[in-house]
Amino acid sequence: MTAIKHALQRDIFTPNDERLLSIVNVCKAGKKKKNCFLCATVTTERPVQVKVVKVKKSDKGDFYKRQIAWALRDLAVVDAKDAIKENPEFDLHFEKIYKWVASSTAEKNAFISCIWKLNQRYLRKKIDFVNVSSQLLEELPKVTEESVPSGENQSVTGGDEEAVDEYQELNAREEQDIEIMMEGCEYAISNAEAFAERLSRELQVLDGANIQSIMASEKQVNILMKLLDEALKEVDQIELKLSSYEEMLQSVKEQMDQISESNHLIHLSNTNNVKLLSEIEFLVNHMDLAKGHIKALQEGDLASSRGIEACTNAADALLQCMNVALRPGHDMLLAVKQQQQRFSDLREHFARRLASHLNNVFVQQFTQALLQLYNRSYFLSVPGHDQSSTLAQHSVELTLPNHHPFHRDLLRYAKLMEWLKSTDYGKYEGLTKNYMDYLSRLYEREIKDFFEVAKIKMTGTTKESKKFATLPRKESAVKQETESLHGSSGKLTGSTSSLNKLSVQSSGNRRSQSSSLLDMGNMSASDLDVADRTKFDKIFEQVLSELEPLCLAEQDFISKFFKLQQHQSMPGTMTEAEDLDGGTSSRQHNAGTPLPVSSEKDMIRQMMIKIFRCIEPELNNLIALGDKIDSFNSLYMLVKMSHHVWTAQNVDPASFLSTTLGNVLVTVKRNFDKCISNQIRQMEEVKISKKSKVGILPFVAEFEEFAGLAESIFKNAERRGDLDKAYTKLIRGVFVNVEKVANESQKTPRDVVMMENFHHIFATLSRLKISCLEAEKKEAKQKYTDHLQSYVIYSLGQPLEKLNHFFEGVEARVAQGIREEEVSYQLAFNKQELRKVIKEYPGKEVKKGLDNLYKKVDKHLCEEENLLQVVWHSMQDEFIRQYKHFEGLIARCYPGSGVTMEFTIQDILDYCSSIAQSH
Repeated sequence: MTAIKHALQRDIFTPNDERLLSIVNVCKAGKKKKNCFLCATVTTERPVQVKVVKVKKSDKGDFYKRQIAWALRDLAVVDAKDAIKENPEFDLHFEKIYKWVASSTAEKNAFISCIWKLNQRYLRKKIDFVNVSSQLLEELPKVTEESVPSGENQSVTGGDEEAVDEYQELNAREEQDIEIMMEGCEYAISNAEAFAERLSRELQVLDGANIQSIMASEKQVNILMKLLDEALKEVDQIELKLSSYEEMLQSVKEQMDQISESNHLIHLSNTNNVKLLSEIEFLVNHMDLAKGHIKALQEGDLASSRGIEACTNAADALLQCMNVALRPGHDMLLAVKQQQQRFSDLREHFARRLASHLNNVFVQQFTQALLQLYNRSYFLSVPGHDQSSTLAQHSVELTLPNHHPFHRDLLRYAKLMEWLKSTDYGKYEGLTKNYMDYLSRLYEREIKDFFEVAKIKMTGTTKESKKFATLPRKESAVKQETESLHGSSGKLTGSTSSLNKLSVQSSGNRRSQSSSLLDMGNMSASDLDVADRTKFDKIFEQVLSELEPLCLAEQDFISKFFKLQQHQSMPGTMTEAEDLDGGTSSRQHNAGTPLPVSSEKDMIRQMMIKIFRCIEPELNNLIALGDKIDSFNSLYMLVKMSHHVWTAQNVDPASFLSTTLGNVLVTVKRNFDKCISNQIRQMEEVKISKKSKVGILPFVAEFEEFAGLAESIFKNAERRGDLDKAYTKLIRGVFVNVEKVANESQKTPRDVVMMENFHHIFATLSRLKISCLEAEKKEAKQKYTDHLQSYVIYSLGQPLEKLNHFFEGVEARVAQGIREEEVSYQLAFNKQELRKVIKEYPGKEVKKGLDNLYKKVDKHLCEEENLLQVVWHSMQDEFIRQYKHFEGLIARCYPGSGVTMEFTIQDILDYCSSIAQSH
């Protein structure tokens, strides 16, 4: 234990300027696994502080650490458990009771005795020692200031044997005296025993001198003792006065404590009053709705701008009161519960009134739009009215009705719709469904009438105007619609059967009319001029230009009115499949818990799909009609539709307009591909006449027409790549089928068919300058040149047939290895044979043969390509080249024979020029 005590003093208490007075090894009662030490310590500095410190060994077991310390003044009771029997258990009562079990009863008694001594010495408040032997406390002397050792490791008891064993280090003065003494004795180091005897003798001498001095000073000692007795008496008097002063100060201290406690209670009461006032002010300021707001919510006019503004402000104020963050405990106050119930009732009442009013506004606007729609087409149903003139005037105004006034009126309620969305989502959802229901029927009628006018204008006929006569009379139809809508305005999910019925009737009439238009006979592209195609292009562009702002305006209104632009995600109203079906009977769920939708953009798109569900089918019908009128119209539609899709995607790639136009663009692209495929199929099905010359093939002329039209349409277009791919397919088909027709031609030579058609193709590509067909242009030129040369050589072999055969034989002998000057020795190719062949072709016969050749070429070639003079000039050049070649052979193979042709090059030029001029 001594070693542990020294270690704790050195490692823990000395660094903190504390002295360890007593230590006991303990463990908690009931937990004997973890041992620790309780230490009684005092500080070395004044004022002295007495503590009980709990020291615990570290988990690693190599050092001790200070765990917790209690001030001794906080110790109220020391309970030794049993004053008679030895018991190692004891309790220390601080702020709570700590139960300990000492390793031995002796250690426990020593620790308790130390606590008792420290209490007597340093504390004014006495600690209660319970179950401690009175004999043990009586044996303990009163601790005085002098009894407390000054050594660092000395116990309070003073008589500790540990102090005797403790090593005391010499100070500097003691070391100096010993050195002087040892220097005075020469053998102090060599003979320690002699030195010790000497020191003993000197010590005895000094002791005797001291005794003699004391005995001589006995009188002074008596005087000193008397003075000490008088001093002790004075000390006793001073202690009595100090005790009286202490009692007086103790009374003052008690009075000051009472005053302090009274002040604390006053301060606590004041603080509570301030907090209570703050809570009341908070509730009054945040949960009190003005009377004007209450009146506006209950009776406010929702039709006027001033009333809407008042209701909006009142609704915002109500929402703030309902959404105030109550502090803990507020919700248990009866007044707060009553106020919240009142707010809830106000909210329900106003939400019901607002939903009913907005539903009536929807019905009113739908009725007005329906009247305008019937007024627009009413004249066509009047008996005896000039339908064609009215239709002509109507077709000039190919426009869709403007809904901006309706949007402007409804946007006044945008803030109230936002309030309804955040407070009563069920009614907000019902209004959303009703708005989509009304608008989908209205837009369906307007858009279908708009497309019917566009179809009539495209076809240029007024027969279909009779379909307007099947519409119901204006007054009865509007009345029927209005009654059905007002019948459902009282409840947001009211019946719309009458709307469905009228919509089905109208849709059926329009479907029958559309089918009659599409059943018109197919018209050939050759029957239409450029003006007709330009007219179609303008009508199609006008249709797209009218639909685009209509959809964008409605989408912008929906996002602003229904507040679908504030957050990235929110609960949705319906799934996409239910939205496309337009039904609500299959959906059974709580209106307050809407179905989830991935984002607000998806919800806007789904609402747009429901409202404008007729746009895509109508566009597809219009595209089918345009393609039926003229297959080349697919070029116009592809360019226009691509441009509008590109514009819509730049604004919002995921919008309804972008998606719808993209779907329609797929249909247009299919029609365009079908047009290309049909042209290629028509090329393959071309049949030529066996009795007339071929000339320029029809599909070659059609390719020229297609390319010219396409280049004018696709100038600076976004879908140029589609046209380039079509060009590649078409030109390949043209090349293959021109060669096929040329091989099948019987009346016209193959070379003529190839030469004329490839010349026409080359001229077309050179004029149009199509960059993707540069390779095909070079190929067409090469084919034209090759077949022109082949035709010229083949044709020139006929007028001088025998002469050509003769010189071919000469060339064959030379090719076999016979020297040129030795050819004349061949029997079949001697000089006489040469003169005989030349005499058969005098100038007159040559001119006659060339004239026959010109007539034959004229019969082969077609007039529209105008290649006769080109071919004739090529024949002239080829004839002159052959003439020079023949003369060269004569000069080399028959040197010195004097044989020459009976006509000259000049004669050939004169013959060819004369023949060309005569024809």
